[in-house]
Amino acid sequence: MTLNNEKTVLITGASSGIGLELAKLFSKDGYNLILVARSENKLEEIAKNLIKKYNINVHIIKEDLSKRESVKDLFLKVQQLGIRVTTLVNNAGAGYCGLFHEIDIDKDEKMIGLNIEAITYLTKLFSKEMIKLKKGSILNVASTGSYEPGPYIAVYYASKAYVLSFSQALENELKPYGIKVCTLCPGATKTGFSKNAGKKDIKTAMSAEKTAEIAYRGFMKNKSVIIPGFFNKIAVLFCKLLPGKISAVVVRRIQENVTKNF
Repeated sequence: MTLNNEKTVLITGASSGIGLELAKLFSKDGYNLILVARSENKLEEIAKNLIKKYNINVHIIKEDLSKRESVKDLFLKVQQLGIRVTTLVNNAGAGYCGLFHEIDIDKDEKMIGLNIEAITYLTKLFSKEMIKLKKGSILNVASTGSYEPGPYIAVYYASKAYVLSFSQALENELKPYGIKVCTLCPGATKTGFSKNAGKKDIKTAMSAEKTAEIAYRGFMKNKSVIIPGFFNKIAVLFCKLLPGKISAVVVRRIQENVTKNF
């Protein structure tokens, strides 16, 4: 299906969690969608429901973006379909908890591939197209962990620190071309991420629906950085004020608790 509406958003990691909830919100506002995830069956069901409810066009693309060749394949597929992406949402991510030396290196490679390489390459490829049009918008999903060192979750926090720094730099670079760049820094969210990462759910975790609602409002208001929830804002403030060594001690105690007896 070719998407002719000028408002087309591409969302990675769209089969569940924040990505899925953002897809619903964009749909409600009349955006056509390109949904990307590893599960084609889930994407098909989501597309069917959104088309029926909002009368929009939805295209689904199955890709594992932790693999570099899949990132290039995704861009080529969009190009071949003649679709102009006006909004890019880099939501797909992966994280694993545990002592750095004990985590399998394949998991580290997946985190780096998905959390750093995929966001970098997709942003480069699609921003070039946006520059030609002199308009566009990009939402990159980082984390409150972007602001602090993360013992027991070192690679994940470091990768999200990259996303925040990268996005803030591009916000400055791309502004003259009419392109806005926004960074979402959620805290603990009820998305299934904790289970995949090897940790227990945090009782104060925000729902994916609420996180997406706050993110969407902030994105539409052209906010530079969005931190959903009062508690998360306070946590980030403390991270900025505390020395890194102290932050590391606090994070370690938290991570030890949520990974214990998992």
